[in-house]
Amino acid sequence: MAERMQKFVSIGQAWPDKRPASERAGDFHEIHKEFIAQKAEAQASRCAQCGVPFCQSGCPLHNNIPDWLKLTAEGRLREAYEVSAATNSMPEICGRICPQDRLCEGACVIEQSTHGAVTIGAVEKYLTDNAWKEGWVAPVKPRHERSESVGIIGAGPAGLAAAERLRQRGYQVTVYDRHDRVGGLLIYGIPGFKLEKEVVERRAQRLIEGGVTFELNCDVGTTISFQELRQRHDAVLIATGVYKAKPLNAPNDAQVVKALDYLTASNKVGLGDDVPEFTSGALNAAGRRVVVIGGGDTAMDCVRTARRQGAKSVTCLYRRDRANMPGSQREVNHAEEEGVLFDWLAAPKSVRAGKTPGVKAVRMRLGAADASGRQSPEEEPGSEYAVPGDLIIAALGFDPEDLPEAWDVLDLRTTRWNSVAVDSKFATSLPGVFAAGDIVRGASLVVWAIKEGRDAADAIDAHIKTAARVAAE
Repeated sequence: MAERMQKFVSIGQAWPDKRPASERAGDFHEIHKEFIAQKAEAQASRCAQCGVPFCQSGCPLHNNIPDWLKLTAEGRLREAYEVSAATNSMPEICGRICPQDRLCEGACVIEQSTHGAVTIGAVEKYLTDNAWKEGWVAPVKPRHERSESVGIIGAGPAGLAAAERLRQRGYQVTVYDRHDRVGGLLIYGIPGFKLEKEVVERRAQRLIEGGVTFELNCDVGTTISFQELRQRHDAVLIATGVYKAKPLNAPNDAQVVKALDYLTASNKVGLGDDVPEFTSGALNAAGRRVVVIGGGDTAMDCVRTARRQGAKSVTCLYRRDRANMPGSQREVNHAEEEGVLFDWLAAPKSVRAGKTPGVKAVRMRLGAADASGRQSPEEEPGSEYAVPGDLIIAALGFDPEDLPEAWDVLDLRTTRWNSVAVDSKFATSLPGVFAAGDIVRGASLVVWAIKEGRDAADAIDAHIKTAARVAAE
C-alpha cells in the first residue's frame, strides 16, 4: 500500500476548516469544524512512514501514529481507531487539547523538511469522534471479575485513565472526587471552545456503564478520612492534580482573580449551573477591561474566555517574549485572531483599584540563561507604565496542595515542591498507596497525566497480584 502513503509532496498540509473569529468569539463551541472522511484520509496519506517515527517518540504515550495514519489512508477506519485507542484512554480529548506543535507534529520528519507536519491531532480527533458515531466505542468489559478493590482520589485525566485500565483487568474501582462532576480540569478548567463538555461526559458514562463507581462531592480529609479510604480498598491511587494557584506577590494582589476560579465559573455557567459570583459580575468579563497575567495555556484559556463573555478589551501581560512563552503558539494565534492584545516583555509591579483601576507594569528584557536554559527576565530601569483594567486575572500556574496536612497523614512523603514522592513504580512512602499525574510531576499536560495514570494502574495490578501470591503461599 506504499502508493497510498508518502504524499506529502503532492498534498499540502491542511486542517479542518476553522470558524471565522467574528463568529466563534461569540460562543463557546469548538473552533474547528469536523474533518470529512476524504480529507482525513488525504492528510493521513501524507505520512512518510519513517523507519524511526519521531512523531511516536515525541508523544508521551508513544502512540502508534504511523500505523493508524496508514490505516486511515486506506479507509480502514475502525482498525485505525482500535490502534489509536490501544495506547490512549482518551484519543479524541488528546486530539483536541494536546499541544501537538510541541509534541508529535513538532517532531514530524516532514515538518522538519519544511513540507508541514501531518495534522496528527486533527486525524486523531476525527477517528475517535467517528468511532463514537458508528458505535465502535464499547463500555469497558473485563474478561474476569476480581474481588480486590482500588480507590482512586481524583476524577481528572490521570484518575480516569487508571480507572479504565484497572477496570479492564477486573478490579472493583471507586473514584472519589471533591467536585460534583467527573472530569477534573477537563470539565471545569478547560473551556468549551477547546473541549466541549459532552466529550468528557460520554467518557465518564462509558466508565460508569463498565462498572466504575464514582463518589462525587467527596472531599478526602473532610467527607471521608484518608485512613478510612485505605481501609476500604486493597490499593489507593492519589491522582488529585494540582490546584493551588501560584501567588502574584504584588501589592494589592488581593484584588486579583485566580485563573481557575474564573474558568470554573465560566464552565459551570456553560453547564447550566447558577454561579452567584458570575451573576454578580465578580467572575464575569462582560463589558470590562480585562488584564490576564501569564503566558501559559491557562492564560490563553482566560483571555479567549473573556472575549467570549463580551469584554470591552483583553490584554495579556507576559514577562518574556513570544518565542519564549510556555503556551502553545497555536493558541496565541487563535487569541490574536479573536482580538486579544499581547503585551510582551511586561511584568506587573502592583495592582491599582479606585477610579482608575489597572496594573502598574514594568518593561522587561531577557538576560542570562537560567538553570533550565531559558533566558531570565530582568527589569528595564525606569520603564514603569500603566495598563488599565478592572478585571485582573492571574494565570501563573499551580502548585500542589499540602496533602499530608489536609489528610492528616504526615508519613506521606513529599518533595521540596510539595508534590507526592514516588519511586519508579509510582509507589509512595505508604504501603499500598500510589500516586500519578500532576500531583507527582507538577502542573503538566493532560497527555502526561493519562500516561502516568495508565502506568500507575499497571503498577497497582502487579502489586495486588504479588500480594495475592504471597498470601497464598
